[in-house]
Amino acid sequence: MKRPFFSHSPMVASVALALAGMSIAGSAGLEAQEYPRSEQDEARREIQAGTQLSLREIERRVLPQMQGSEYLGPAYDSVARAYRLKFIREGRVSYVDVDARTGRIIGR
Repeated sequence: MKRPFFSHSPMVASVALALAGMSIAGSAGLEAQEYPRSEQDEARREIQAGTQLSLREIERRVLPQMQGSEYLGPAYDSVARAYRLKFIREGRVSYVDVDARTGRIIGR
């Protein structure tokens, strides 16, 4: 009968479990940094109330205008009620600020 991989060495098992734990903890921490929970909650409430557009709708409107650029992701400012979309093209990072209520570009 074959023994499981981890039973060959307690050290291998310990290292594998530690790496798995670090991977899970690291990815959870990254999500929290990218989108602070209160900002995300505020955006969700505004969308549900019908007072602003969803991120998907904002992206649907803006991304076609940024051809040739790679989209890196969004940030939401609940005070300004605006999304900031981040792009990179030829090594240069640029931002497009969009009014979340209207979908209108308010800054580049």
